[in-house]
Amino acid sequence: MTLELFRDDGYLRACKATVTSVEGRNICTDQTVFYPAGGGQPGDWGTMKWQGACVQVMDTTKDRTSNNILHLLAENSVLPVVGTPVQLEIDWARRHRLMRMHSLLHMLCVAIPAPVTGGSVRDGSGRLDFDLPEPPDRVAIEMRINDLIEQNAPMQLHWISDEEMAERPELVRTMSVQPPIGMGKVRLVEFVGVDLQPCGGTHVAATGEIGPVKIHSIKKKGKQNRRITVVFANS
Repeated sequence: MTLELFRDDGYLRACKATVTSVEGRNICTDQTVFYPAGGGQPGDWGTMKWQGACVQVMDTTKDRTSNNILHLLAENSVLPVVGTPVQLEIDWARRHRLMRMHSLLHMLCVAIPAPVTGGSVRDGSGRLDFDLPEPPDRVAIEMRINDLIEQNAPMQLHWISDEEMAERPELVRTMSVQPPIGMGKVRLVEFVGVDLQPCGGTHVAATGEIGPVKIHSIKKKGKQNRRITVVFANS
């Protein structure tokens, strides 16, 4: 199974690795800093370098059978062979925007204490669907989120067992995405004094790093489903 270096440190930008399998343009390595698409967060882009070659990684996914991480190389790329030492480097500017947005959605969860029925992180925007009979006050929610961000609450990671997770269902905020269980332990993301929930995504070190934000839209998506889209105010 690929060692997921980003789980403990979302700020790692590059690492050395060894190719363990080649399936078409999907390259698996023994370890990686590339986040695979999942939990509403897109997979990382970047480069893979070896022996004078530098190829683009167009997407990153996870093989759900083996739990290995697959780096999808650009079409017509030269391919490494199994055993090749490589240098992996993510597109840091894009990753950092995704980290800020993912952390922003956690703040949105705090601002609206209602069950989350769906959501996604995108580059520059994000959205959550809430089980709400009536739309929330747009101005109040926007002010609440920005207040949480300005608190600059530090982020901490904790790990608990699958059994502990099963005993604490109140930690799960999303009805559509299950916590990342099945590996023996679950990672909890805590913004101290603000939010605590299971999450496998990458996050900023403190809420202040998110920056000012605004509500882009609030839409009705069903009888009791409200879709709230947020964006960075300075984008």
